[in-house]
Amino acid sequence: MLFNSYIFLFCFLPITYIVFWLLRSARARYVWLAVTGYIFYGYWDPRFCLLMGFSTLVSYLAGLGFLKYKSRNGRLACLIVPIAVDLALLGFFKYADFTVNSFKELFTLIGWHVSLPALNIILPIGISFYTFHTITYIVDGYRGAIRPTKNFFEFAAYVSLFSQLVAGPIVRFRQIEEDLESLGSADRYRWLPLGISFFIIGLVEKVVIADHLALFVDPALAKYDSLSTLGVWLAMLGYTFQLYFDFAGYSDMAIGLGYLFGLRIPQNFNSPYKALDPGDFWRRWHISLSTCLRDYLYIPLGGNRHGEWKLYRNLMITMLLGGLWHGASWTFVFWGFYHGALLALHHRCREAWAQLPKFVRWSCTFLLVVIGWVFFRASDFGMAAQLLHAMFLPTVGVVGENAVVFLCFLVFAAGWAILGPNASEWHSDFTWKPVYGFRYACLFGLCLAVIARGSSPFLYFQF
Repeated sequence: MLFNSYIFLFCFLPITYIVFWLLRSARARYVWLAVTGYIFYGYWDPRFCLLMGFSTLVSYLAGLGFLKYKSRNGRLACLIVPIAVDLALLGFFKYADFTVNSFKELFTLIGWHVSLPALNIILPIGISFYTFHTITYIVDGYRGAIRPTKNFFEFAAYVSLFSQLVAGPIVRFRQIEEDLESLGSADRYRWLPLGISFFIIGLVEKVVIADHLALFVDPALAKYDSLSTLGVWLAMLGYTFQLYFDFAGYSDMAIGLGYLFGLRIPQNFNSPYKALDPGDFWRRWHISLSTCLRDYLYIPLGGNRHGEWKLYRNLMITMLLGGLWHGASWTFVFWGFYHGALLALHHRCREAWAQLPKFVRWSCTFLLVVIGWVFFRASDFGMAAQLLHAMFLPTVGVVGENAVVFLCFLVFAAGWAILGPNASEWHSDFTWKPVYGFRYACLFGLCLAVIARGSSPFLYFQF
C-alpha cells in the first residue's frame, strides 16, 4: 500500500486513526497498531506477514532472554542466535540470487561451465528495514541501552509500525520507547497540526516534485545510450533530486504519521545537498541508516581509535556493507566503496580541504555525490561506464523529451533542496495558524489531482 494512493488516504488512514484514538488503553493501542501494520504490509503480499511475524517473535524472545539470563554465555546466546536468524532470512531473500549469479559469472570468467539453479526469489518489501529494527533492538538489549519490553504487542507494534515499515526511517526502539510506554495517555491534539503539516509537505515532495522529475529521468535513462552529454547531465541531475525528494518525502510523511499517532519519529534527512564534504553528506543523508552503521558496525570495528590505517579499513568495511545493504548488485557494492574512498580521502586531506572557499567545498562535494549516483542508478557497470563517458567527454545524441518543462522542475527542486529549508527546519518553531488550513488544503488538493493520474511506488521500496 502506498502513502500516495487513494485507498491509503481515504480508507486505511482514516479508519486506523479513528479507531486508535477511540481505544483508551496502551495495550489496546499496541494491538491495533500491530494489526493495522500487518494489514498495511499484507496488502502487497500477505504471505510475507508470516516472515515478519517470525522475525518479530524471535527478537521478542531474545529480549525476554536478556531479562532472564544474567550470565555472559546466556546473554551471548540471546544476542548471537536471533541476529543469525534475522541475517539468514535477509541473506536468503535478498542475496541468494545475487550470490548464485555472481558465482555463475565467476565460473564463466575462468572458463568453467557449471550449471547452477536460478532461484528467482521474490524480495519481500521492507525486509531490510524491519530487520534493522529487530537487530538494533537485540543489540541495545544486550548492551543495556534499553530494557526489553515484556509486552509482546508493544514490540510487535514497534516492528510493524506502518508509517516506517517498508522504507524507514530506521527507528531504534529506544528512540520511541518513551512515547510507546505513554501511548495510553497520549494527547490526540498535541501533535495533530504538526503531523498534518509534515505529512502534506512530504506528499508534495513525493508526488509534485519527485514524480514530475521522474517523467523525464526514467524515459531518458531507459534509452541512456542515445543521450548526448547535456542529456546525460540533465538526467543524472534530475535523478539526484528525484531520489532525494522521493525518499525525503517518504520520511517526512512517516514523521507526520508518527505525530498523528503520538509517536516522535526522528529526522532522516537534513538538507544533504548543502553538505561541504563527504562526511558532512553522510551526517545529513539517510541519517537513520548512517548512524546505525556508525553505532553498530564502524565503532565496534574500532572506529578511529586504533590508528589511521585501521580507520580507513573500518570506513571501507562499513561503506561496502552499507552499499550492499542497498541492493544485491555489484554496482551498489562499488557505490559503497566509492563513498568509503571519499570519506578516507577527505579524512586524509581534511586540513587542506577546510582551507578552500565554502563554495568550492560545496560544489566539489555535490559533484562527487552526483557521480556516485551514477553507480547507484545504473543497472550494471556497462551502463555506468557509458553514462560517465558521456558526462565527461562530448557526446552527440538526444537531450530527452520535454526538456524545457523538466528544466523548470529541476531548477525548482534544486532551489528547494540547496537553498530552502528542509521539513524539520520548516517546523522548528511551528505554530498552527488558521490561515495554514487553507494553504494545506490547497496543497493536498494539488497532490490528489496529481495522484489521480497514477501513483508511483517509492524508490527505496526496492532496497
